[in-house]
Amino acid sequence: MAQDLLSRLLATQDWLLADGATGTNLFNMGLSSGEPPEFWNIDQPDNIRSLYRNAVQAGSDLFLTNSFGGNAARLKLHSAQGRVGELNRVAASLGREIADAAGRPVVVAGSIGPTGEIFEPMGTMTHALAVEIFQEQAEALKAGGADVLWIETMSAFEEYAAAAEAATRAGLPWCGTMSFDTARRTMMGLTSAGMAALVEKMDHPPLAFGANCGVGAADLMRTVLGFEMTNTSRPIIAKGNAGIPKYHDGHIHYDGTPELMADYAVLARDAGVKIIGGCCGTMPDHLKAMRHALETRPKGPKPSVEDIQAKLGAFSSANDGTGDTSGQPTRERRNKRG
Repeated sequence: MAQDLLSRLLATQDWLLADGATGTNLFNMGLSSGEPPEFWNIDQPDNIRSLYRNAVQAGSDLFLTNSFGGNAARLKLHSAQGRVGELNRVAASLGREIADAAGRPVVVAGSIGPTGEIFEPMGTMTHALAVEIFQEQAEALKAGGADVLWIETMSAFEEYAAAAEAATRAGLPWCGTMSFDTARRTMMGLTSAGMAALVEKMDHPPLAFGANCGVGAADLMRTVLGFEMTNTSRPIIAKGNAGIPKYHDGHIHYDGTPELMADYAVLARDAGVKIIGGCCGTMPDHLKAMRHALETRPKGPKPSVEDIQAKLGAFSSANDGTGDTSGQPTRERRNKRG
């Protein structure tokens, strides 16, 4: 069986640049609050082409499809649970079109986000139902031409594992990230070290794993150090937000500059991260600055928590959720993730 494109790139490149925000970029194109971005795959395909093309032109080696909320549980909120196949297939096929025209290898990663449901026994979602929901989405992304599946922003490992099983059933390799934003734990209490340990016990582990979203770039980098402390040999992913969200004139703005995100990208690379990208608030200008910094700044030593704070600002909590209280913040951060 031929090796997939992402595996080939991971084996031959020191680092890969992923993409940035989906929602922030689409809101700037006119997406209304509360409108499912996935509907634009059909209704505004040129905007989705632009989203993908802008990432590629900014230097991304990999971009995520506009399908984060494209599972039946999320689409049901808009009475669109019957459109899973159509919306995800087109999300990937538009991506395939842009990647194939790039003139260099670019990975189309089929985005799979959470269902929004809580698993048993605290909630009603079962493993079997979650696998069924995710497999429907995974099969459609595969049909549209996705190279890999990209499970992201998960809070519960049960849901992460269900999506991974669906990816395996669909016959595609996968990567997976979780979001650490509550005292450096996921919303369901998992630490970075805990995630790394569970990933290695999976029957079909990911090509790469890591963290996305959360609070800001500084906090995400501390989570990355938690992964590194486990001495994992599996490639690590970092997709941090472009600073902290602030509400201004009726819109959410992120305060991270391209210069800050360039510093973050270099710190991530020096910490051993293999796939480096942005999440909320990360625009093409951020990606260009990140690419330039990664290509021009020499590799340095593994950063400490003090190095991270000096470059990216204070952490939002006193410890990383693993019991490590180093890097205590010098100021209280008043803005939490919105």
